[in-house]
Amino acid sequence: MREITEIVKDMDGSQLHLIPNKKYKTITLVIKLKAPLTKETITKRALLPYILKQGTEKYPTKQKLQLKLDELYGASISIDGAKKGENHIISLRLEIANPKFLKDASTIVDEGIHLLHEVLFNPNIEGSGFEPTIFNREKDTLKQKIHAIKDDKMSYANMRLMDVMCEGEPYQLHVHGYLEDLKDITPETLYTYYQEMLVSDRIDIYMQGDMDEQLMEEKITTVFERLTSNNSIVKKTRTSSVSSDKQPKEVIETDQIQQAKLHIGYRTNVTFEDEAYYALHVFNGIFGGFPSSKLFINVREKNSLAYYAASRMESHKGLLLVFSGIAPSDFEKAREIIREQMVAMKQGDFTTEALEETKALITNQLLETMDHPQGTIEFLYQQVLSDKQVEPLTFIEKIKQVTKEDVLHVAQQIQEDTLYLLTSAKGDTHE
Repeated sequence: MREITEIVKDMDGSQLHLIPNKKYKTITLVIKLKAPLTKETITKRALLPYILKQGTEKYPTKQKLQLKLDELYGASISIDGAKKGENHIISLRLEIANPKFLKDASTIVDEGIHLLHEVLFNPNIEGSGFEPTIFNREKDTLKQKIHAIKDDKMSYANMRLMDVMCEGEPYQLHVHGYLEDLKDITPETLYTYYQEMLVSDRIDIYMQGDMDEQLMEEKITTVFERLTSNNSIVKKTRTSSVSSDKQPKEVIETDQIQQAKLHIGYRTNVTFEDEAYYALHVFNGIFGGFPSSKLFINVREKNSLAYYAASRMESHKGLLLVFSGIAPSDFEKAREIIREQMVAMKQGDFTTEALEETKALITNQLLETMDHPQGTIEFLYQQVLSDKQVEPLTFIEKIKQVTKEDVLHVAQQIQEDTLYLLTSAKGDTHE
């Protein structure tokens, strides 16, 4: 893998990230809008991607928008929202063919950039609000999505874990919003918030592909203009990972399920910008990040206690989350064995071979991520969120340099915070 070149420029208060890269036959454009997580805005931000992808002023229906994408040699646009630390990020992505590989297609990149600009800045408006038919339909779509979370027991258990573990913290907020807030949103109030969002959000624009830097900059700056530059670039406020010496919380709830969900949340007290993050990454890999991990081998394979058992990190909030699906009767045993694996990690009960294998797996995972245009941009955006610059090859080198002592040191900082169990009511065996 060659080093990634990223040129960052200020553009009317937004940040433009240019990534000349001869590796891909497509041009990728991504717009990221970042704002703090708040209860007042989360449901509106959850609804906006649904509305924006349904059409624009020039292409007022999803069908007309799709026809335009088809004309651009099958270009694609996607929009979604996500939590990253205590920020909410709305992402718009355009993937379009590089005209170098097509005949008579010299204008498609310019047309694609104009189209993505149209989607973000010129939505389908009627009067002083979003077009009512689209608005009402997409409001119902989000309502169904919120209801459906209850049916996806793994997602629901994770949501409830965050409710308990992060109570009172912005990270507790549900990424899909809240029904009680959704019902009060109108086409006019959402449009008013949308206009405020364009002014106040931090906006980062990424362009990547086989094109020289000057041409990329020229194509973007001729189309994109910020509504205001008052906001400029806001310095990151460090996300707290609230540590405590209190006893871990334990919450047990019941539902009509056959497979119980045992989720455990830990505070790592380490986030992406910390030097200890590389050791935490390796810790997670040995503990529960891969099929060769302690959780998978000991909880699932050796003791046949779990349908699945794994862990993952929330890199910008400083959380380590364990997920397992178990038979309701196996709760105590599974809890005991999961906790034993954490104790083993803290005591250094893992081999040099496991350490080296995990570092190799993480390296391969990162190289695979960087093999995809979207993956490269997501990696680079981590630097915006953390306000820390680290080249991808440097990141990989730092992973390779992690020692057993580094993993042991980071392990001592990890504290169990909350255990959440979603299980069947006594005698209930319904799925």
